[in-house]
Amino acid sequence: MIAWVGDNVISSLGFTTDENYRAVLAGQSGARLHDGMGLPEPFMASLIDRERLNDEFGGGDGYTPLEKAAILSVTRAAAGTGVDLSGERVLFFFSSTKGNVFLLDGDPATLDDRVYLWRPAALVSRHFNNPNDPVVISNACISGASAQVAARRALEAGACDHAVVVGAEMLSRFIISGFQSLKALSPEPCRPFDAARAGLNLGEAAATVIYKRAGEGEAGILLARGAVRNDANHISGPSRTGEGSFLALEAALDGISPDDVAFINAHGTATPYNDRMEAIALTRAGLAAVPVNSLKAHFGHTLGAAGVVESVISARALREGTILASKGYREQEPEYPLNVATRVAPTGKRYFVKMLSGFGGCNAALLYKKVGHGTGH
Repeated sequence: MIAWVGDNVISSLGFTTDENYRAVLAGQSGARLHDGMGLPEPFMASLIDRERLNDEFGGGDGYTPLEKAAILSVTRAAAGTGVDLSGERVLFFFSSTKGNVFLLDGDPATLDDRVYLWRPAALVSRHFNNPNDPVVISNACISGASAQVAARRALEAGACDHAVVVGAEMLSRFIISGFQSLKALSPEPCRPFDAARAGLNLGEAAATVIYKRAGEGEAGILLARGAVRNDANHISGPSRTGEGSFLALEAALDGISPDDVAFINAHGTATPYNDRMEAIALTRAGLAAVPVNSLKAHFGHTLGAAGVVESVISARALREGTILASKGYREQEPEYPLNVATRVAPTGKRYFVKMLSGFGGCNAALLYKKVGHGTGH
């Protein structure tokens, strides 16, 4: 297992993990109706405050907003941990689906290599004088989970002593118009798992979690397991049987009783097909009675950052012995009923599961465990 060292979340709801967690606990949402970017219709999304980002970053005009958010998030995650980010035994894992894709909207004559994912990843790691090439993970919407799985493997193989997993995503005309063309966006705040759900909201975020190998008697949050499974169902549609998600859950929870799981933080995008697929997978895995929540109504769907953002917030909830409510949920879908969390509740259990799914039939499940009485950083 690998141990949690430090974390941070920057989103529409705040610039620290604590600020974001308290906003979620209070039921707040960053989703607002926006009109712009040359798009044909308004869109509901959770956007990072650019003015605050520039103020808190403090200069750095040579960086894009995505790079600024990622650097600021890593800086705050590492603060007080004693981790030397410039060390040879520190490895960066950069998770994003689109990176600086907004640069494609500019003059083609001035286009440079920052539009490629490897470049912002390199700029972020080199900001901290890290000597290693960062590992770039772009695996659709499970990227944030895939990056944590890759970090876990690197730590367990002895390839590094600390793994810095940072997920970052900023919205652009390219991204939003793509989801508009799929008719996947809701014009109102999204309602994950609700019978009347009408689509997703998009969001921006940068989030970081720093890991190390767990020592004897380690207290705090451990990433116990991670599984990625691809059922190759469709370029954009999820499996009707939840096959890949079920297989990921089965691998992540091997030998763990559902009775020991405090809650499941689902992908929960609030699209008709995704939420039903997850309900089927959870039912097949014998987890339908475990409390389930989604954080998408708070942050929007933050794409390649979602797996990191939602893991950090859920880990904070487990530390505090809390099951967060699933905002926007009102009415159960009758065919595949789940135990959707409708209010904040206490828990004394030690495990939670993070689920993600994405285009191309990719699916992931992460199992986290709380050990001892430590709260971590």
